[in-house]
Formats: sequence, structure tokens, C-alpha cells
Amino acid sequence: MKEEEIKEILLENNEEFQKVHREHQECEKALAALQAKSFLSEEERVQEKFLKKKKLRLKDEMYRMILEFERQGKGNE
Repeated sequence: MKEEEIKEILLENNEEFQKVHREHQECEKALAALQAKSFLSEEERVQEKFLKKKKLRLKDEMYRMILEFERQGKGNE
């Protein structure tokens, strides 16, 4: 089973994955809003850096859940 298929299954059936995915999307939206600006204040630059780190941490967490799903043998159906 492909990673994208597993992601869809987890989005439908796993509340923790749904929560992490939702937070990841919120970070993406907030980053897009900041990046749309022509100039960022110092506070906005700090916020941008924080959001990038948080987004990466959330992506790593989703990937860990996908790997766990595969390890449990559920990805081989």
C-alpha cells in the first residue's frame, strides 16, 4: 500500500492523525499568509521560523504514524 493511501485511511479512521494533520494545515495557512507579505517585522520573522519548525515536527509525527501503520501490517492489505 502506498504512503498516500495509508494517509487517507488514517485521515478517515485515526483521531490523533486527524488532529496532527489539521495542525499541519493550519501552519501551512499561517506561513502562506506571512509569505504573502512584502515585508515581515521582527516578530513576524520569529513567528515564521516557529511555524516552520512546528510544521516540520508535525510532518515528522504524521510520517511516524504512517510507518507504525505499515509495521502493524495494516498497510499490506
